[in-house]
Amino acid sequence: MSELGAGMPPGPSSPGGALLIREARVVTPVPPGFGGRDPGLAAPASPMAGYLRGNRQGELRVMDPADVRIRGRRIEAVGPRLGPPSDGIDERVLEAGGRVLLPGFVDAHTHACWAGERMGEWEARLAGATYQEILAAGGGILSTVEAVRASSEEALADALLSRLGRALVHGTTTMEVKSGYGLTGDAELRMLRAIGRAGDAWAGEVVPTGLLGHAIDPAWPGGPDAWVDHVISEVLPRVTAEFPRAAIDAYCEEGAWSVGACVRLFSAARAAGHPVRVHADQFRDLGMVEEAIRMGARSADHLEASGAETLRALGDSDTAGVLLPVSGFHLDGRYADGRALLDAGGAVVVATNWNPGSAPSPSIPLALALATRENGLTVGEAIAAVTWNAAVLLGLPDRGWVGAGARADLVLFGHRDERELAHTVGENAVDVVVAGGRVVVGNPVAGESRRMR
Repeated sequence: MSELGAGMPPGPSSPGGALLIREARVVTPVPPGFGGRDPGLAAPASPMAGYLRGNRQGELRVMDPADVRIRGRRIEAVGPRLGPPSDGIDERVLEAGGRVLLPGFVDAHTHACWAGERMGEWEARLAGATYQEILAAGGGILSTVEAVRASSEEALADALLSRLGRALVHGTTTMEVKSGYGLTGDAELRMLRAIGRAGDAWAGEVVPTGLLGHAIDPAWPGGPDAWVDHVISEVLPRVTAEFPRAAIDAYCEEGAWSVGACVRLFSAARAAGHPVRVHADQFRDLGMVEEAIRMGARSADHLEASGAETLRALGDSDTAGVLLPVSGFHLDGRYADGRALLDAGGAVVVATNWNPGSAPSPSIPLALALATRENGLTVGEAIAAVTWNAAVLLGLPDRGWVGAGARADLVLFGHRDERELAHTVGENAVDVVVAGGRVVVGNPVAGESRRMR
């Protein structure tokens, strides 16, 4: 066996499909469908693509110590003291030394493709201006729209690729990225192409979403109703032609898209074969969550203003609730009641909402730490919310868990207790990231206990 050198710099490793991670503390959600089988020792297979929900969401499987054998892009086996490879292949070895190994993080709600900056608005908020006041004055989303419309596809893709690299070193190996800062058909397609272009060049995987209902273009003749008509009749068909499998999203809020407008857009999107998602109840409970449930939306995201009855209805549905606690941390100190949603039997996802205005962070560990403090989740529930449940939301049940047959997206931390991920704030404890079977980030430090050999 050959060993990985301790001086390996960050960045993509040379291609290779044979890797053994030895003596890790493997922590993983157990996907539905395994029943009594051990997901680590199971024969390669895909699990059922259902959410972990309610009181089952926090049930994690811990294997300590365990070895993880990777072949190509997949995990071949997980178990204690795996022997030499049966195929005789030269296998690189990464000594985990008892450190925590998790599935790669899946960030299921971001706006990471943007241009420009909004530092002036941030200072205005520090001085007392509200987010809604800034939006009404032409700032917020609309200021980013102006910058995106002035940017080329190449510039947008380059900026996004740089941000994806920043997320990777925090352990994110799959990221959903929305359009929505273009508004017009030409600009939205330019964003979606840039998202695809950056994703093709990244070590992880990017999932594009068409956020066609992000804002109302104030310059459009005829007002909001005419703009909604234009998006449905002109923009959506163009997106469908080029990105037929992308989810379609909208932001339902006063001053943005109304409940009725979202319903019209989603009806047309579903008829064209798109899944739908919605930003709902960030500032006001307008009834959009109930409509999302009725329409079979994949998710309702934000939920800071959702009342108890709304959360009970969501918990009793197949629609996931996506919590975005970085927004509460950065904007106004308001957080969704994730505990109530789980107690109602719901499926919870946690994401960064990374964007230039309301959630300027690429860090899933920060979102996870906030979810335990402010959304009422346990550490186990939060880990499942940024791994398996997030992967199911994006339609990718081959990841978000550690077991034979899973995609080899893994994160090795400096910690020996997974609770430390939520307990410690402001530290990047990621030592190694594996994406698609390749070591793409290595951050070894001095000392035998955290050495990659």
